[in-house]
Amino acid sequence: MTPRADAERLLVVDDEATVRELLSATLRFAGFRVSSAANAADAISSATAEPPDLVLLDVMLPDMDGFEVVRRLREQRTAGRAGPVPVLFLTARDRQADKVTGLSLGADDYVTKPFDLEELIARIRAILRRTAGHPVDVLTVGPLALDVEGHLLTREGKPVRVSPTEFRLLRYLMENAGRVVTKAQILDRVWHYDFGGDASIVDTYISYLRRKVDVEEPKLLHTVHGVGYVLREPR
Repeated sequence: MTPRADAERLLVVDDEATVRELLSATLRFAGFRVSSAANAADAISSATAEPPDLVLLDVMLPDMDGFEVVRRLREQRTAGRAGPVPVLFLTARDRQADKVTGLSLGADDYVTKPFDLEELIARIRAILRRTAGHPVDVLTVGPLALDVEGHLLTREGKPVRVSPTEFRLLRYLMENAGRVVTKAQILDRVWHYDFGGDASIVDTYISYLRRKVDVEEPKLLHTVHGVGYVLREPR
């Protein structure tokens, strides 16, 4: 299958040739345009020269670990994009500490090897939907509905009054419903670090939101200890 000229472009970064080639072939067949790199230096150079829509990044690279690659990509805010390039980590390192590190740096997802290719493609498409920037009039999660343009929040049709900051925080959580987001990601996307960077402010505003949106069952806002927060319907 030949990808469309306007298909999303993915950058696959892995020093194992077999993994890199398998992923590239599979993703092209799924309709994506794909380029690849075998090391960190080439990955950074490629992402700078032609910003991809998403980077699939191995953590263990020969010249620099993937965490440092993300730090550098985040620092330069790759030209041609309104925000940072989305990153999905692919790695054999499945320690919780590594996952927390990756997500805290602003990575969008973390998949451990070996992985199911269909699930990987589904995760890629989910990230691309979240980061595409297409306007959404109303976000819904369970009984919550957030009218973005009208700046109105309701739960089961009943209005819920929230402050502008609470609105921005809830909007970010609803845009990432079902996905755990870290304090670092929330600080970056909601506050943009313009208040001094005290992470405790996230906990404070999460507490404010709980008093307004989780006053009755089902509870939607959950803490994932050691990682961050997630807004989701009960499982």
